Amino acid sequence: MGVIPAYREPVHTVPATAGDPGHLEVPELSGLTLPTEPNITMTDRLIQFALRNRALVIAAAALLLVFGTHTALRMPVDVFPDLTAPTVAVITEAHGMAPLEVESQVTLPLESAINGAPGVRRVRSSTAVGLSIIWAEFDWGTDPYRARQIIGEKIQTVVATLPPEVEPPTLMPETSIMGEVMFLALTSDRQTPTEMHTWADTVLKRRLLAVPGIAKVTPTGGGERQFQVVLSPARLSIHRVAVNQVVTALRESNENISAGFVNESGSEYLVTGIGRFQSLTDIGETVVTVRDGVPTRIADLGEVRIGESPRRGEACANGQPAVLLGISKQPGANTSPSRGNSMPRWTTSKRKCPPACGSTAMSSARQGSSK
Repeated sequence: MGVIPAYREPVHTVPATAGDPGHLEVPELSGLTLPTEPNITMTDRLIQFALRNRALVIAAAALLLVFGTHTALRMPVDVFPDLTAPTVAVITEAHGMAPLEVESQVTLPLESAINGAPGVRRVRSSTAVGLSIIWAEFDWGTDPYRARQIIGEKIQTVVATLPPEVEPPTLMPETSIMGEVMFLALTSDRQTPTEMHTWADTVLKRRLLAVPGIAKVTPTGGGERQFQVVLSPARLSIHRVAVNQVVTALRESNENISAGFVNESGSEYLVTGIGRFQSLTDIGETVVTVRDGVPTRIADLGEVRIGESPRRGEACANGQPAVLLGISKQPGANTSPSRGNSMPRWTTSKRKCPPACGSTAMSSARQGSSK
């Protein structure tokens, strides 16, 4: 059954005048503003959303807390972050050459080749007696291993033009100024500085380089062990032998020569000529020349002995002469784990130190000095 709407007559309103009895006088109000809708900021909307969706906010906060804790525990926080641009160092040894010759014949050709390498923004060099060092600095963000590959390729184009007496240029281990994480000091009352340096260079250095994260171990102080042949000018004159003949005889005698193999009775035997020096006697028995069936040996021309190379620096720890080992980390390696992994190798090596050998582990260069 349908519903019939009620009929309403239209109402007509006529504005009242001031004289009409139904007119209401409204006084004018000055300085009064009507209330308006308040301004709602983004913060208010965010708070209102959080209050309306409590469960969602709590779940998101818990998820962020778990993720943040997991990330913080795995984050590589370094005590000494690397603040330098990727740099590749090239070192070249030129024994016996003056700094001016090294600069013109070694450093300048290498610098010219490295300057054209892609990504290189600055090249610096240092030249000393028989030594050339070049630093090639790359743009920020360059992969250090790609930078080393670029410099290695550029160096190969110059090697053939270097003097014959110059050693091939080599790339120094990848590290930086901020990479020195620890110093170790070796002292002894009975061992000579040469013996201490030899043990540190041949035993301790190799063990520390096997630690993950360690890029370079640099021993400083003491003397480098050498097998020396001290020639007598009078004996050289008597036997009519030149110094070049002695050098050639020593170089050609100190090597092992492979002579192939021999098949006999169904077995194969390797033939090798053993010629490397094993002792001072082997060096002294080296034949330089033969005249009238009489051989002239090294022992007939001078003295063979074990000595040390000329020192160009000294190291000390706590005011006493010592052998310092500077340990540098690899790029991207964390300082604390690198130091922590080095200490077990250091503790194990101390048990095999030479007699009366003292040792000290130092965390910074301020605790030990190098002169």
